[in-house]
Amino acid sequence: QLQLVESGGGLVQPGGSLRLSCAASGFTLDYYAIGWFRQAPGKEREGVSCISSSGGSTNYADSVKGRFTISRDNAKNTVYLQMNSLKPEDTAVYYCAASPDEDNSAYVCYDVSFGIYEYDYWGQGTQVTVSS
Repeated sequence: QLQLVESGGGLVQPGGSLRLSCAASGFTLDYYAIGWFRQAPGKEREGVSCISSSGGSTNYADSVKGRFTISRDNAKNTVYLQMNSLKPEDTAVYYCAASPDEDNSAYVCYDVSFGIYEYDYWGQGTQVTVSS
């Protein structure tokens, strides 16, 4: 069964940190760009960050630049999202998704909304709540 599984969400106080993980099973992430997205209640899903298949290219939404860091460990078939200096407005369900990136161009990472419609696989999401 081909799937992505997110983990690492939870409740954190403003200014705190969390690290989300996105692990793949049933397929290798080596040739996929990975995007992180989030969706808050009553809002549309939005792109947060994206990383190329090699890990050499990354991109971030303006709202998280300087606070979030995306990385990947292809040996572990896992992508991470380190979230620091969290704010209440970061509260949302966070999803990871995989888009084919065999040529390592990672075009989705530079597309509008991180190419939200160009992903083959999506995880089930993990809740992040930032509150005092």
